[in-house]
Amino acid sequence: MTYDFADRTSVVTGAAHGFGREIALAFARRGASVWACDILGDELAESARLCADAGGRCEARVVDVSDPDAVEAFVGEILAADGRVDVLVNDAGGVLGQVGRPLEEVTPAEWKAIFEVNVDGAFWFSRAVAPAMKAARRGRIVNISSGAGLGVSLTGIQAYASAKAAQIGLTRQLAHELGPWGITVNAIAPGFVRSNPTTERQWESYGEVGQRALVERIALRRLGAPEDIAQGVLFFASDEAGWITGQVLSIDGGK
Repeated sequence: MTYDFADRTSVVTGAAHGFGREIALAFARRGASVWACDILGDELAESARLCADAGGRCEARVVDVSDPDAVEAFVGEILAADGRVDVLVNDAGGVLGQVGRPLEEVTPAEWKAIFEVNVDGAFWFSRAVAPAMKAARRGRIVNISSGAGLGVSLTGIQAYASAKAAQIGLTRQLAHELGPWGITVNAIAPGFVRSNPTTERQWESYGEVGQRALVERIALRRLGAPEDIAQGVLFFASDEAGWITGQVLSIDGGK
């Protein structure tokens, strides 16, 4: 399937590396005006450079997705420049450097931090783009959740599993709220993919035996790549997915 996003504006959060970078690249290669954000300025600039090298356009801004005022200002800049937001991909998230520990050792600040990035950020961005999408009577919101949101997290981090499940709940709720305006809201639940420094550390921590066991639990007997996740996003963002909303697509090689 070939997708064309010419004359469309796509916003991608968490675009400094991993899934977010690959998603931004996928839209840029297909003609979209891409607006990317992250808190990692140098890596975000590299994402923008890669989009330009691919012949696309990508405006990159350092934005903390947990700050609603910063989110509103960023979306306001996009609307002033492009006059529209057609696609929002809420990819910002992760474990913020935390590791699995007994729940009694987890501090309130650590618990809240993961929710602020993974859940609050998706809410603030969805809230910010909703008026423009409603006015256009069209829009696509895609939330990048995780297989952890549907089951148990390999990380052992309670807040991460809970936040990713909350993203799925938010997806379903917003799908019903925004549907009357032609706005679809869907989620992708990736399996384990070696996509950034955090997942590389996680992969190394398993050792050879653990790595082999993880792969053997996957139906296709191999790990996926960021490109696999980006393909799912392109589908949800496309015209072909116009009657699909409130759904969760597991891209995990089969479990």
